[in-house]
Amino acid sequence: MDFLRPASWEEALAAKAEHPTAVPIAGGTDIMVEINFDHRRPQYLLDLNRIGLLSEWHVGEETVQLGASVPYARIMENLRTELPGLALASHTVASPQIRNRGGVGGNLGTASPAGDAHPALLAAGCQVEAESVRGSRLIPIDDFYTGVKRNALEPDELIKSIHFKKADGPQQYSKVGTRNAMVIAVCAFGIALHPETRTVRTGIGSAAPTPIRAKAAEDFLNAALEEGGFWDNGKIITPSIAKQFAELVSGAANPIDDVRGTASYRRHAVGIMARRTLGWTWESYRGNGRSTEGVA
Repeated sequence: MDFLRPASWEEALAAKAEHPTAVPIAGGTDIMVEINFDHRRPQYLLDLNRIGLLSEWHVGEETVQLGASVPYARIMENLRTELPGLALASHTVASPQIRNRGGVGGNLGTASPAGDAHPALLAAGCQVEAESVRGSRLIPIDDFYTGVKRNALEPDELIKSIHFKKADGPQQYSKVGTRNAMVIAVCAFGIALHPETRTVRTGIGSAAPTPIRAKAAEDFLNAALEEGGFWDNGKIITPSIAKQFAELVSGAANPIDDVRGTASYRRHAVGIMARRTLGWTWESYRGNGRSTEGVA
C-alpha cells in the first residue's frame, strides 16, 4: 500500500487524477477500521490532513460553507445556530475522540446508510462541492447517494466542502442504538422546518439501502400545514396529522433484518422518531414569536 501525502489542495487533486483508485483519508475513523480488520486493502491512501482549507468553515449572511474535514466537535461548538440538525447529529457520533477526528466528508465519501450525518444533511437540503483537476461542481444532496455505499463522485473527484443555507427554522435529529455512545445506528431520523419556503424536509438513516427522504410524508405534511394555516396561526399540530405523517415516514423505510435490529422494528422506530421530532420542532417554531392560540 502506497501512502500519498500532498501538501496542498492542488497537489491532492493532481494525485487523485493520477491515481483514481486512491482512497482519501482525513479523520480515518472509517477507512482505518476496514484496514485494521483486513476488510479493505487499497493500493493507495491519499492523506488529506495537511490540506488546511478542508478544516475551515465560512459563515456568510445566508449560507454556511463547511470544509469536508471540519471535525464533528467543531460543528457542535461553533455551528449550533446555523446548522442545528447537523450539530445534534454530530453529538451522537461515537466518542469524544472520534468526534475530534471525524468529519462530514468522511460520511459522504463512505456513503454508508448508517452514517450519522446523512439524515441531517438530507433534511437541511445541502449541496456537496466536488472538485477535480477538471473543475468543481455542486451536487444536490438528493442526488448524491447512488447505491449501497456508493455516491455520485467521479473517480478523480474529491469532496471539498458542503454548502448549506442557514437554518431558518427549527431542526431535530433522533437516533436509535443499543447504547448512547460508540454505536452504529439501528435507525436515525432528521427533520427540518423551512418557514421561508413553508416546507418540511426529512432524512432517514440505516433503514434503507441508502439514506433517503420520506417524500410522501413531506408532501402530506406540507399540504396539511398550508391548508390549515398552521404556518401563520401557530396552532398545535393535530394528533391525526402527526399520526399520518409518522405512518408515511415509516412506510418510506425499506430496511433489512440484521444483527442490529429487525426490519419491522426499524420501521416502527422510524415512525416513532418522526412523530416525536415533528412535535419538538413544531413546539420550537410556535415558541419563536408565533401565536400559541388554538389547541389540537
